[in-house]
Amino acid sequence: MRKNYYMILVVTGLSLSLSGLSQNKDKATFRVNEPGFYQNSILRDDREVKQQVKPAEVKKSLVADMSGKDLPNKKAMYKNQQWHNPPISQGNTGSCWSFSATSFFESEIYRLYKKEVKLSEMYTVYWEYVEKARRYVQQRGNSVFDEGSEANALKRIWKEYGIVPASAYTGLLQGRKYHNHEEMVTEMKTYLASLKTNASWNEKEALETIKAILDHYMGKPPVEVTADGKKMTPQQYLHDVLKINPADYVDVLSYMQEPFHEYVEYKVPDNWWHDSGYYNVPLVEFIEALKKAVRGGYTVFIGGDVSEAGFDRKTQCAIVPDFDIPSAFISDDARQFRFTNNTTTDDHGLHLVGYLEKDGSDWYLVKDSGSGSRNNDENAPEFGYYFFSEDYVKLKIMDYMVHKDAVKHLFSK
Repeated sequence: MRKNYYMILVVTGLSLSLSGLSQNKDKATFRVNEPGFYQNSILRDDREVKQQVKPAEVKKSLVADMSGKDLPNKKAMYKNQQWHNPPISQGNTGSCWSFSATSFFESEIYRLYKKEVKLSEMYTVYWEYVEKARRYVQQRGNSVFDEGSEANALKRIWKEYGIVPASAYTGLLQGRKYHNHEEMVTEMKTYLASLKTNASWNEKEALETIKAILDHYMGKPPVEVTADGKKMTPQQYLHDVLKINPADYVDVLSYMQEPFHEYVEYKVPDNWWHDSGYYNVPLVEFIEALKKAVRGGYTVFIGGDVSEAGFDRKTQCAIVPDFDIPSAFISDDARQFRFTNNTTTDDHGLHLVGYLEKDGSDWYLVKDSGSGSRNNDENAPEFGYYFFSEDYVKLKIMDYMVHKDAVKHLFSK
C-alpha cells in the first residue's frame, strides 16, 4: 500500500507537471487555399502564351489559427533592415536558390561599395543546368538533374562563368512576364534519360544538346556586356565592376548527423555536386551567430522548410505552434528528428534582410521569390515578403550563407 501510495504521488506530480507544459495556446484550423498569385498570375501568363484554359485548383490544408495574434507583419515595423532590391517572382521554376542568393549578393555589393545593381538570376540558372548535365554524363546517370540547387552554387558558377546584369539576360522569351521551366526541364530530363538508356555518354554532344534546349526556352546567354561605357566579359564584370570575391562567403549548417565544428557535406538532393564546405555548428551557436550578423548590418541567405502548419501565407508569418513543439523544447535533437524523418526538408531559399525585437525574441524580415508571399495586395509594402519568428528559424532553417567576417568567431573553434 505504501509503495502504491508513493506511486500515486509520483504519477500525480508528473501529470500536474506535464499538464502545465501542455496548456496549448495555439490552435489549428482547416483552410481552403483559394487560388492565389501562382494560379492567377504565373499560370495565367502561361495560359495566355499557350492560349489554353485550365481551371484553378482548390485545396484544403491544416494550418495554425493566426486569428487574434499580435503579429509583426508590417514591413514598416522593421526599422533594422538593410538595402535590397524589391522582391521579384521566380515564376513557375525551382530556382529559388538563384533568386535568393542573387538578391543576397546584390545587397553585399551595396554594403561594400554602396553600388545598386540588379543581376541576372537566369544567367546563373542557365550555366547551372549545363554543369548538372556535365556531371550527369560523367557519372553515367548517377547524379541528380533537377531544378533545385544551393546558394553556394553561385560561388561556383560565377567563378567559372562570371555574371551579368539583369538587363543583359532576362531568360524570358515569347512575350512572357513570368518564368516557366516546366516543359524545358521535362525535355532536358527526357533527353538525359535517353543517354542512360542507350549508354551514349559523349559529353560534348550531350552538352551541346542541353544548351540548344536552354537556348530555345531561355535564349543564349551573353558572352559580352557593357558597363561603365566599356565592353567586357562576364568574368571581368564580376571582378572589375562588382568586385565580389565568392571565396569571402561561407555556408553555416546545423545538424547532428555530422560532427560539429568541422566542414561537412550537406546531404540533401539539391546539393547535387556533394559540396562538403558547410561549417557545422550546434544550434545555440548557429542562432547566436545569425543574430550577431544581422545586428552587424549584414543580410543573410537562409535555406530550409516552408511547408509547416505554422507557415501562414495569409498573414505571411512563420511561427512554431505549440501543438507542434513548445518553444522551450526546440533543440538540436528536435531539429535533427525532423530532418531525419523528412518533416524538415530543404525546399526553399530566401533572403533575410532585417530584424525586429519583440517580446524578448527576434522576428526577421525575409524577402521571397515564391508565389506564397504574393497572395495579398500587390500594392502593399509586404508584397513579396515573409515575417519569420526566431523559433521558426531555430527549428526549420537548416543553413545560411553570409560574409565570412560576420561569423569569423565561429571558426576559432
